[in-house]
Amino acid sequence: MKMCAQDIEFTLIRSDRKTADIVIERSGDVIVRAPNGVDDERVREAVADRALWVHRSLAEWEDLNSSRRHRPLVQGQGFGYLGRSYRLKFIEASDVPLRLKNGRWELSETFVTREGTAAARKAFRDFYTTKGMQIFTERVRHFAPCVGVVPGQVAVKELGYHWASCGGGGALNFHWKTLMAPQTVVDYIVVHELCHLRHRDHSDAFWNEVDKVMPRYREKKEWLRQNGASLDL
Repeated sequence: MKMCAQDIEFTLIRSDRKTADIVIERSGDVIVRAPNGVDDERVREAVADRALWVHRSLAEWEDLNSSRRHRPLVQGQGFGYLGRSYRLKFIEASDVPLRLKNGRWELSETFVTREGTAAARKAFRDFYTTKGMQIFTERVRHFAPCVGVVPGQVAVKELGYHWASCGGGGALNFHWKTLMAPQTVVDYIVVHELCHLRHRDHSDAFWNEVDKVMPRYREKKEWLRQNGASLDL
């Protein structure tokens, strides 16, 4: 439900929880989660009381997202994979549209001429998705016993402003863009979602669970906060 307090527009999500919290999503949206029994006016007052923090957080979000850019498909352009940037090289023809070989992205010029740049960018997404299925499946299998959960199906897809999500039956979905991040950050995302199979919220119990498996998770979480906007094509 959309609401407003002073000049802050936010989305209110009610649930069976004990406390309320305010978060700034990756999209820049202000989300307020509150217990079912708290009336609307008290929610507005709580947001107004934290107005300074909200405005500062939104200003920080705008600053961090200034790194978001559209990378042109030109010779020598860098595109990330597992924390490293690899330069793009056009080749005349290939049996596949795109591959990572000898420290460079090799993109078929014949394919781009025939199919266009949109198809070339899709070739990148397909590469990340295919590699992601291999990597995330293996890392989920590695970390699941550490968390003590039995996850369901693993999928890599477009998730908008979410790095990952949990579905029914313990299904775990991961954004293809996360394959641009370092392996340690990928592992953090995996552990984060596995811990959500035990705790669906971001309560202290949830973060304690994450800390048990990955004691230095805060470093990875901060890396993602600062660099997440740059993980794009």
